[in-house]
Amino acid sequence: MHSEDTAARICAEPFPIEPLLALDRYPECGGLASFVGTVRNHHDNRQVEALCYTAHAPVCEKLIREIEAETRARFDVPYLQVRHRVGRLAIGDVAIVCVARAAHRAEAFAACRHAVDEVKHRAPIWKEEFYGDGSSSFVEGCCIRQDDEHAHDHPAPAQPAPATTCLPEPPSAPYPENP
Repeated sequence: MHSEDTAARICAEPFPIEPLLALDRYPECGGLASFVGTVRNHHDNRQVEALCYTAHAPVCEKLIREIEAETRARFDVPYLQVRHRVGRLAIGDVAIVCVARAAHRAEAFAACRHAVDEVKHRAPIWKEEFYGDGSSSFVEGCCIRQDDEHAHDHPAPAQPAPATTCLPEPPSAPYPENP
């Protein structure tokens, strides 16, 4: 069992990306695709100062591992890893990382995109944005994929959730590894 099999998928602290690339393993793989999602400074024509991700960590851990396994099987990739941050993140901070290794680039790219879309669509992770005017709002989320395979209707936006305050810094205790 590789260390990535036991590593937490939901992380309160920043995590190094390079070990996720698995460059020293999987010699049969000529393709490596990665996606690194960072916090941007705007959303819907509003200036974003920071954001806070909250998650139901035990459920996220289970779902992300299931998504990884489903994606590996579906795209025939021997290696796929996803990590997602929780807590308060500043502009430019890494929020999500996905790495896929495959024999060829097409499978690696497709697996990486699929896994990120599935995490965005299925994992109970909530994003609250903090704006330049001092207000905040939870963002209605879903993946950006709009092809026939993923076509579905989105409900009309609900009334905004009551404002909450995220911790000034991510919690110091890590989330459980895999309950």
